[in-house]
Amino acid sequence: MEEQKKKKILCVGLVCLDIINVVDKYPEEDTDSRCLSQRWQRGGNASNSCTVLSLLGAPSAFMGSLSAGPVADFILEDFQKFHIDVSLVSEHAQCVLPASVVVSNISTGSRTILHMNRNLPDVTAEEFSKVDLRQFKWIHLEGRNAEDQVKMIQQVEMFNGALPRQQRITVSVEIEKTRESLYQLFPHGDVVFVSKDVARHFGFLSAEAALKGLYSRVKQGAVLVCAWAERGADALGPDGSVVHSDAFPPEALADTLGAGDTFNSAVIYTLSNGGSLQDALTFGCRVAGRKCGFHGYDGIADIFG
Repeated sequence: MEEQKKKKILCVGLVCLDIINVVDKYPEEDTDSRCLSQRWQRGGNASNSCTVLSLLGAPSAFMGSLSAGPVADFILEDFQKFHIDVSLVSEHAQCVLPASVVVSNISTGSRTILHMNRNLPDVTAEEFSKVDLRQFKWIHLEGRNAEDQVKMIQQVEMFNGALPRQQRITVSVEIEKTRESLYQLFPHGDVVFVSKDVARHFGFLSAEAALKGLYSRVKQGAVLVCAWAERGADALGPDGSVVHSDAFPPEALADTLGAGDTFNSAVIYTLSNGGSLQDALTFGCRVAGRKCGFHGYDGIADIFG
């Protein structure tokens, strides 16, 4: 059991550069206005999840693609600052690193994102097949190149097949974007995070309705989780009962960028340490709510460290 505790949580997906412009009101088109502040931040769902896991005290590893150059150097340095294992990062010298320009409105807490991802490839199933899976207790996949990711999960299932239950790797998947190809991931996660956007795309008007409507898509015994911003989050497990947590809004809303990644990480952190689904959901909402009260992630360590 001690050996399991030392094992890492692997997040597979995107890392990009976020250029964050903090404004006191959203700019009108074709105007020239000043930002309150501007900063560079390492972004991307899987990358952010590693940051939060690390701040909560869980050893984490990131698997994704990077280009070469000064921006990649900034990103690698930032990974190291948070003690995140980057040994599975693959470098693509001829590619351009993805970047997001974020307009963070301090008056409303909204974040508007313009994303550019030209030619950096996602992690392939072939690259994943070379990974030594013995070092991980949990693998989280940010839904991207779903066909390859299904093959990755099948590799994990084969690895798990030879192990006793308590030593098996748990797999979680995040289906955030309303992209038809991503829906093939539903039946492949032990824990499936489905976004409010995807739920609404399927016509559901609440997290509970989404869980009941989409649960038939997940595999037997899986947990389906849906967060719904200020309405908190719900989860549905194999026992058929819906678990709910209210949201925990901060005193003053500052920065909602990465709140979803923070929620997912806190849920994974709790479940990977043997916590109940209710505890995981409540902790996820608490950490995500507090994160919305400050810019970036560093404050998470102060709150729960």
